[in-house]
Amino acid sequence: MEKESYDLLFKLILIGDSCVGKSNILLKYLKNEFDPNSRATVGVEFGTKNIIINNKKIKIQIWDTAGQERYRSITSAYYKGAKGALIVYDITRKCTFDNIDKWISDLKLNGDKNICIVILGNKSDLDDKREVSKGEGIKKSEMYKTAFLETSALNGDNIGKAFDEIIDQIIQNNKSFFEDNNKKEMDKGVNLNDSSKDNDKKKCCLAS
Repeated sequence: MEKESYDLLFKLILIGDSCVGKSNILLKYLKNEFDPNSRATVGVEFGTKNIIINNKKIKIQIWDTAGQERYRSITSAYYKGAKGALIVYDITRKCTFDNIDKWISDLKLNGDKNICIVILGNKSDLDDKREVSKGEGIKKSEMYKTAFLETSALNGDNIGKAFDEIIDQIIQNNKSFFEDNNKKEMDKGVNLNDSSKDNDKKKCCLAS
């Protein structure tokens, strides 16, 4: 099989508590679809999307990690090499918002020093069941100096904008990525082609 051609690889991770909508955010971004029967992710899944920016073909690789505590040791290993993180909470469940502090702590412990972060308050379509105000989300993002958006994986509100924001941050903070001789450095990290081990921990799906 001919090797896929691209200039740069951006690895992103979706993290947050279980059932906040991470998998449907990924599905909406990649395929403009929504699965009302989506179940909690087991271990880690990933999807890819190719985009063109400044005449560079960029492969976006997005890892959707399980939010359950029992998978924390598995998913934290996938933080390595990620250039951006989307931290997701459910606006109808305040406990998922309160746990943002824990997820950011995990990122600082296991992720790259200069990782770009966007906080997402998902399920904005359920405003009548809201437990976390938009103002609280903005205040939290200001505390950590991150971008913030409220999203809806159901109707697609701000989903594309969220990924555009994190990609733009990566480009602005790492302009050397646009030099061809850095490609080898970008490819280091997790062997993304090895799907033969622990299929229950690493399900490769949703590739565009």
